[in-house]
Amino acid sequence: MDRSLMLNDIYEKSIDQNASLISYWKEFSNIDSWQFWFVLALLIVPLIILYVTIDRTRVFEILFFGFSVHMMWTYIDTVLGSTTLFVHTYFLIPLLPFAFSLTSSVLPVGFMLVYQYCLNHNKNFYLFTILVSALFSFGFASLELIMGLVDFNRGMNELYVFLIDLGVVFLSYWLTKFIKKLSVSK
Repeated sequence: MDRSLMLNDIYEKSIDQNASLISYWKEFSNIDSWQFWFVLALLIVPLIILYVTIDRTRVFEILFFGFSVHMMWTYIDTVLGSTTLFVHTYFLIPLLPFAFSLTSSVLPVGFMLVYQYCLNHNKNFYLFTILVSALFSFGFASLELIMGLVDFNRGMNELYVFLIDLGVVFLSYWLTKFIKKLSVSK
């Protein structure tokens, strides 16, 4: 098969897949379902909490850290979802990443609040991150699994989510420290 025929085949399959996703969303994850409202709450409530509680004296540092968590988790979740290892079965809009509420709000806000707390109270960031990652992975992800909001496939489980979570948050922390050091070393 030549290049243009293969690309056309990919385009057609992509259009079919998007049509299937939209049909699935209309049938099971639309505005009439409790799952839609639950996922919407997962997007909005953490952002309200962050707005009320963020330390405005360190707002850019904290938001940079959270943005790093958001971006890394979004890319990783895209890979996990496209390989069907970890699939979010209910979502706000079919053409956005399925875990948009989690990777854009729940996880970044949760870890921004941990980061802020550890900065302001001189606590061990690594210890608190391990605890919160365990809560998200073994608590929240397990609850989502019980509620039918996610599927684990081909050996994926909460332990892998925990390890990925730690990797994302530690890398975000080190990146934030690096950028902070660059801005101070002028």
